[in-house]
Amino acid sequence: MSERGTTIPVTTAKDWASDQEVRWCPGCGDYSILTAMRMLMPDLGASLDNTVFVSGIGCAARFPYYMNTYGMHSIHGRAPAIATGLAMARPDLDVWVVGGDGDMLSIGGNHLIHALRRNVNLTILLFNNQIYGLTKGQYSPTSEIGKVTKSTPFGSLDTPFNPLSLALGAEATFVARTHDMDRQHMMDTFRRAHEHKGSALVEIFQNCNVFNDGAFDGVIGKKETRAAMLIPLEHGKPIRFGAEGERGVRIDEQGHAEIVDVADVGEEHLVVHDEARADPTLAFTLSRLSTGPTMPTPIGVFRAVDRPEYGEGVSRQLAAAQEQRGPGDLRKLLSSGSTWTVGSPT
Repeated sequence: MSERGTTIPVTTAKDWASDQEVRWCPGCGDYSILTAMRMLMPDLGASLDNTVFVSGIGCAARFPYYMNTYGMHSIHGRAPAIATGLAMARPDLDVWVVGGDGDMLSIGGNHLIHALRRNVNLTILLFNNQIYGLTKGQYSPTSEIGKVTKSTPFGSLDTPFNPLSLALGAEATFVARTHDMDRQHMMDTFRRAHEHKGSALVEIFQNCNVFNDGAFDGVIGKKETRAAMLIPLEHGKPIRFGAEGERGVRIDEQGHAEIVDVADVGEEHLVVHDEARADPTLAFTLSRLSTGPTMPTPIGVFRAVDRPEYGEGVSRQLAAAQEQRGPGDLRKLLSSGSTWTVGSPT
């Protein structure tokens, strides 16, 4: 049943596939993300009529074309702003935001952090391939220092953004990471993000096999080595990883997260993950555990806390104002305060 009390028709993954030809480069990680999303939507009980995907510009921004629901391929970097307006005007809709690391973190960085700090009810998927793909291989805000590209022929000098640290610094209430080589993990992570009330950001390690192939091979390239390179975060459990859970994470005397052998320190000294901790310090520390996708890297939900959702607060203010002052008068508002008339030059 929907919030309006009407029955939502049962759908299948096929129902969520539009009639548009999917036009990404063969082998692009976007295909697996799209498949995971189409498969997830029926499990969510989502409605074709109440779901909207808003994107900016870039390879990832083609996403709305390929979902058989409402969508908008908007302006470069402005997807979070446009989605904010939509979520405020239509709180009954499921609003998803899709963008790449360039779209979201370069020209769109300002819009992203304000959507997160306001806690607008949006599910934001950030496809991170550490490159500009659509414009043919320039470095992006997440490219590593020294990255040689068409726009940095002598190597990038820019310190890259850590998307999760940035989101946590903006007081995001839900922050998670997944990758395009594990469909089930993507679906589980997207489900958690969708269930969250407020702004939810999911970073997805996504391979661009044409302009930055193998950027994440160090952690997800081979299935048999992922257990040693991916650190699963599970709420309420000590943080352990490895084929036998032989390695773990603890906080040292300086408050830094470090990787240890469990046999050397004992499980009692490992960090117990608490995604619901109000203070984001632990989540931020875990987001800084790896300096890049070449060393053991945490995945899963870093933070999931409750905070008033922005749209509900605005709605309460509007209702209170209308009750106290009656219906608004736009013409009166526009002519109030400091106004003047521009006349002909004398």
